[in-house]
Amino acid sequence: MVRLVLGHSRQLMAARGQLEQQHSIQAMIAEEVPLGQTLDAICLMLEDQLHGGLCSIMLADDEGRELRLVAGNSLPVGYREALGAVPIAAGMGACGSSAHDRDVVVCEDLENDPRWKGVRTLATREGLRACWSYPVIASDGRLLGTFATYYRRPARPDGTELEMTRQAVDLVALAVEREQDRRSLWESEQRYRSLFAYNPDAVFSLDLRGHFATANDHCSALTGFPVEQILGAHFSQFLQPDDLAHVQQKFEITAAGEPCCYELQIPHRDGKVRRLDITNLPIVIDERIQGVYGIAKDVTQRREHETRLRILERGVEASVNGVLIADAGEPDLPIIYANDAFQRMTGYTREEIIGRNCRFLQGAETDVAAVQQVRQQLARQCEVHVTLCNYRKDGAPFWNDLYIAPVRDEEGQVTHYVGIQHDISERKAYEARLAYHASHDALTGLANRALLEDRLVHDFELARRQGHLLAVLFVDLDEFKPINDSLGHAIGDQLLLGVSQRLSAAMRAGDTLARLGGDEFVVLLPDLHHDEQALQVAERLLALIARPYRVGEHELSLSCSIGIAVSSSEVSQPNELIQQADMAMYLAKQQGRNAYHWFTPEITHRLGDRVALRNELQEAIDVQAFELHYQPLIDRQGRVVGVEALLRWPNPIRGYVSPAQFIPLAEETGQIIPISEWVLSRACHDLRMLDEAGQGILNVAVNLSPLQFHRSSFLGNLRQTLAVTGLPAPKLSLELTEGVLMNDTESAIDTLHALRGMGVGVAIDDFGTGFSSLSYLKNLPIDTVKIDRSFVNEVTHSAEDAAIIQGIISMAHHLGLKVVAEGIEHEKQHDLLMTHGCDLFQGFYVARPMPLERLIEFLDATQPVSAGE
Repeated sequence: MVRLVLGHSRQLMAARGQLEQQHSIQAMIAEEVPLGQTLDAICLMLEDQLHGGLCSIMLADDEGRELRLVAGNSLPVGYREALGAVPIAAGMGACGSSAHDRDVVVCEDLENDPRWKGVRTLATREGLRACWSYPVIASDGRLLGTFATYYRRPARPDGTELEMTRQAVDLVALAVEREQDRRSLWESEQRYRSLFAYNPDAVFSLDLRGHFATANDHCSALTGFPVEQILGAHFSQFLQPDDLAHVQQKFEITAAGEPCCYELQIPHRDGKVRRLDITNLPIVIDERIQGVYGIAKDVTQRREHETRLRILERGVEASVNGVLIADAGEPDLPIIYANDAFQRMTGYTREEIIGRNCRFLQGAETDVAAVQQVRQQLARQCEVHVTLCNYRKDGAPFWNDLYIAPVRDEEGQVTHYVGIQHDISERKAYEARLAYHASHDALTGLANRALLEDRLVHDFELARRQGHLLAVLFVDLDEFKPINDSLGHAIGDQLLLGVSQRLSAAMRAGDTLARLGGDEFVVLLPDLHHDEQALQVAERLLALIARPYRVGEHELSLSCSIGIAVSSSEVSQPNELIQQADMAMYLAKQQGRNAYHWFTPEITHRLGDRVALRNELQEAIDVQAFELHYQPLIDRQGRVVGVEALLRWPNPIRGYVSPAQFIPLAEETGQIIPISEWVLSRACHDLRMLDEAGQGILNVAVNLSPLQFHRSSFLGNLRQTLAVTGLPAPKLSLELTEGVLMNDTESAIDTLHALRGMGVGVAIDDFGTGFSSLSYLKNLPIDTVKIDRSFVNEVTHSAEDAAIIQGIISMAHHLGLKVVAEGIEHEKQHDLLMTHGCDLFQGFYVARPMPLERLIEFLDATQPVSAGE
């Protein structure tokens, strides 16, 4: 009986001790003792109760993925240091598993428990044999961590021990939650304090009587009063008398629970007025309105800017000059504003203008140099002032005195461009009339002697600087005086008008045709590359003037004599050319008239050789005395995938004549048409022979003449050639230069689509040397581009050429086109082009042009034998 009483007494004392320990810990939690100390105390409390247990507490990270040790000083040091982060997952020891399953996990013997596989050695080395882990769950169901008890012997908890652990876990949950709540409250206070203190606007609160309860430093900046004087003061002390009733009304609305916004002007202490944008919000605590929050934004400067902007906008709208604004931050500088004057000036509506670049006003007569000046200055982000010929919506031209200025932001970056346009067409027309009468012949409207001399000096100097030729043709009508004398000056004047019209029609843009007086005319032909071009013009003029004229009831016949002089190093003065051409004209008259004559015998000799070459070329055409050589195209794997047909002319007297010599002559004389037709037919026929020789049908590329391409019969002749030779259309590729596509572009593109419909491939030859590449490439139905050899020649020495080639290859590949590099002469060129991703290679390094028989031998030696042979 005594033992029972003693046992019961010890139990009461133990229970009392446990309660005292729990109350002590609860007091620590209430007194906000640091969390680590509180958790250590909880571990010590349970260790004291369990006799031999070693307690630890682990807390989960914010993501709920890992546990980290925060309390457990009784555990061995080595074990604590090595423990690190424990993943929350099934089978991850006692704590990881307990946190994952949210249930008590008992590992009675660590040596045999599979959940301790990863850390069993560590635990047993430190003398740990058993572990019970209890999940710590927050009141809202969140996982906070785990509470674990270790033993140095295999052990399993009984009900009492689990209950003690549960009570300890409840204390841990309470301590952690209280700490998290304190932390959240502290962070919330810091956020509010930051929002209040660092807000760029004035932030304040008023009590329900309208007195300032709080105010940040920006309130002082807006009013000029220190914060100490603002606090406790009524808001009416900072208002103008006229605004008091309005602000009082807004305050009462917000105090009744409804937010509101309004603008207000308040006097600053320095006497200046500030314009504020104010927002009022009710302060609600426990569902009762306790006051009013206020946010005041200083919009004084913004309102001033808006007022100034309205004035400027009205001024712009009322201006008689056209005003445009373009966005500098967008590609192609799209127009974002156009005033009414601009719409009246151009005939376009605002909807037709917005989003476009100003270049839509340009046309055929727009000065290219002036446009380039605009582009250069805009690229430098500088002002520019030019005069341009622009076009209205109805096609009518007008002269535009244009001034463009950049608009910069506060950091100096250009954000917009403003363009001012002034229509000076009337002034230009008046100036043009004055200039025209001073420089043109009254009868024919052609240039007179004064304008001729100006043009002659200009063209002469330009030819010397650029290394081009300037030709002067002196044209004198044969037997005009008898017609003028017999039929009268009126008939003579009409005849002169007819002659001038025919001559004018034969001129190029940039040529000058002048009437010196009487029946004498002078033609300036600038920018010539060879002497023969002047001969071609002379021949054409002789034929034009010799055609009959109808003047009233008279049908008259007329001819002319032409003298030709061409600039050279021996000519030092421009007027010498007119004198030389004049002397040559007299020689032409002496030779029987209706003829031309060169000033120098050397030129006459060269022209005679040209005539001879033309006759020999015609004989070669008649007997088909040409050859085709084939140059292989090699792919990136070194395989022959095609050939290019190259024309050769073995002249019995001259030997092999360079294509650079006879092809341009054939183009000028029209002889290129039968030559091109022969080349196309022979190439298709030869490729069929390759097939019969067992080589299969390779792709063959044939260069196409511009004259042939633009003939109406071209597509029909091509279809017939393919049908007769039997060459499949996809095996034929036609190579065109960029210049072919510039004449009658729409028709050219239609022809290309027709070729694609037939299955014939199209390649752009000499790509990169023309001016149409980027403009038309994306719209052309082509398959291949060939990089001009001028870029390949210097690709290993010129960074610029290498960059151009890399750009061409990248652009072509983005458009789905193949790229051929021609003119490859050595290995370094080939390797560099391989690196840049070129598809096909052509040149002496990979294979030279060769006759068909040699090509067959070449293919036998280089191409792999197919299966079954």
